[in-house]
Amino acid sequence: MYDVLILGGGPAGMTAAIYASRAKLKTLVVAGENWGGQLMTTSLVENFPGFPEGIHGPELMERIKKQAEKFGAEFIYQNFKESDFSKSPFKITAGDKIFEAKTVIIAMGASAKWLKVPGEAEKIGRGVSGCAPCDGPFFKEKDIIVAGGGDCAMEEAIILTRFAKSVTIIHRRDTFKASIHMLNRAKSDPKIKFIVNKQITKILGQEKVEGVEVKDSITGEISQIKTEGIFVAIGHHPNTAGLKGIEFDDQGYVKAEDHIKTNISGVFVAGDIHDCLYQQAITAAGYGCMAALKVEEWLLEK
Repeated sequence: MYDVLILGGGPAGMTAAIYASRAKLKTLVVAGENWGGQLMTTSLVENFPGFPEGIHGPELMERIKKQAEKFGAEFIYQNFKESDFSKSPFKITAGDKIFEAKTVIIAMGASAKWLKVPGEAEKIGRGVSGCAPCDGPFFKEKDIIVAGGGDCAMEEAIILTRFAKSVTIIHRRDTFKASIHMLNRAKSDPKIKFIVNKQITKILGQEKVEGVEVKDSITGEISQIKTEGIFVAIGHHPNTAGLKGIEFDDQGYVKAEDHIKTNISGVFVAGDIHDCLYQQAITAAGYGCMAALKVEEWLLEK
């Protein structure tokens, strides 16, 4: 029987584990086989406080994990399967085992949607990115591409103009899902240009991104566009599979009250699985801290 079981091994879950275990709560982190969250696919992180020279994402997550282990947090590296929040104690299935806990913190994050075209996966962190605030500074005075047609793509492009020489938004249609306001902001920026009715079919280059192959959505013609970087901005999807009894918002994210409370008493949420606005490592860590403090308070009250 654990005082708190944390679902997820990213910045939110690991920070929650530090606070919970330091408070002498018996803590289990179901980190998953691919623990660490999106930082594990990030190269140099320059905007996490305390690292003026920057730190590589995997190294940062390893340090946070060691800090949680120092205070006694336990970890299992099996994937979460399903939850039973119908009564206390709560039951969590991971791998082939069932674990029981008085409280649960849901911190499984969100995953970037990728194009899933040849050459993409192996170049993530080497010219392919899903986060302009994270990686934009690495593309100073470079010609780069943003793939997408929604508000996310417009926002990424606008952020990237602070660093890039030029930003080209490539969209597979000639109409956009972006709001009029965001679309007009992008169109009014002299650094941003648009290529429509083109679908990216391949990422070109050997060790790093050197260009993209695109297919004309109308004629089917194949052509190539040179670029030194591509930001995929077609959205994220929260990792909510297996959560039973939890309420979600209209975008599929966990619905939160007072930042970290779910609809079930004793079950809390932290990080990108409910925060579709900021989606930064530091904000996820902040939510993890809040959730752990609330768990401690909830257990004392009970």
